[in-house]
Amino acid sequence: MLNLKSEPFRKSNPMMNLMNNLIYDLPAPVNLSILWNSGSLLGLCLMIQILTGIFLAIHYSPNTEYAFYSVVHIMRDVNFGWILRNTHMTGASLFFMCVYTHIGRGIYYGSYLRSMVWTSGTSLLLSLMATAFLGYVLPWGQMSYWGATVITNLLSAIPKLGDSLVSWVWGGFTVSNSTLNRFFVFHFILPFMMLALTAMHLAFLHDNGSNNPLGLSSGMNIIPFHPFFMLKDMVGFVVLLACTTFVSLLCPLLVSDPQNFIKANPMSTPTHIQPEWYFLFAYAILRAIPNKLGGVLAMTLAITVLYMMPTLHRNIMTGMSFYPASQIMFWIFLNSFFILTWLGSAPTETPFTEISQLATLIYFFLIISIPALGKPWDTVIFQNDPHINATNKTE
Repeated sequence: MLNLKSEPFRKSNPMMNLMNNLIYDLPAPVNLSILWNSGSLLGLCLMIQILTGIFLAIHYSPNTEYAFYSVVHIMRDVNFGWILRNTHMTGASLFFMCVYTHIGRGIYYGSYLRSMVWTSGTSLLLSLMATAFLGYVLPWGQMSYWGATVITNLLSAIPKLGDSLVSWVWGGFTVSNSTLNRFFVFHFILPFMMLALTAMHLAFLHDNGSNNPLGLSSGMNIIPFHPFFMLKDMVGFVVLLACTTFVSLLCPLLVSDPQNFIKANPMSTPTHIQPEWYFLFAYAILRAIPNKLGGVLAMTLAITVLYMMPTLHRNIMTGMSFYPASQIMFWIFLNSFFILTWLGSAPTETPFTEISQLATLIYFFLIISIPALGKPWDTVIFQNDPHINATNKTE
């Protein structure tokens, strides 16, 4: 019987050697918790979205006259088309749930200190958000059309170039057939670019090694990824697939907007325009700033601020496991995120506007200060530690 891990076979088969290094013999810290499953779940979500998206694209027509009815055709006439579309819609929500869990874990445990891994991951987040926005426009319902109109119009806030950029993105003087065509093309291409970014993300991760809940050097406390963590990931896969199946079959319209079941009508504006739930926090920040350009900059900074976190870190320890005050601030930050998500679906009126402004202020203050909030604690605890003092002097 051929031993796939034998040295002669691995040398004669470079691909098997690569797979062995990436999965079988990959050293992993022994104390990884269930929160580290979110990375593999994101890979599964990406594959589900790509596969279901390819089959949906076969029957979709990127034309303003036929797009809405092609989606109806997929749901009613295509064999198992309903389950494909329901899975694609549900998969998008689960994708973002796993992404936000992954980012929250990275902030809490200081994973952003692996700067290349964190930078590639943030780029993946931006690619995912762009792909999700483009995909939301494709059904060509009322909320799809007006959501595209509102979001693309934000480019007009850019001084001098804004109006030209909006016309260039639209391919005309309004959201039209040209806009839908290019949105469909980019929605199809971006997931494959995300695959390339994912490969870079994993390469940087395996080069630097995984973080762990204590934020300490793993040293000799490492075990091979297979079979210990592979079995753990398999359990996560089963749970995610079960959740996807449950929601797709029993409540696929759980987070869908009723306005999107009406064909896009440029002559009729919905009373309340809002994006999908996973964009609501950014939308609330956008509306919290009275100035249009200021709102656009704040919304952009709410996501791109993640790039700055490695440079903002001032704590001696890596994560928040040893910083009680930082832990409290992290949960306040998390609550501000949830409150902003709720406010994004609320009307733009008192008192929701004022609460949005307060929650936005808390969000930015904490996400910028969390990497350095443990500095006073370090001063009290480590001030008499000769090892820490010696390290600081050499630095």
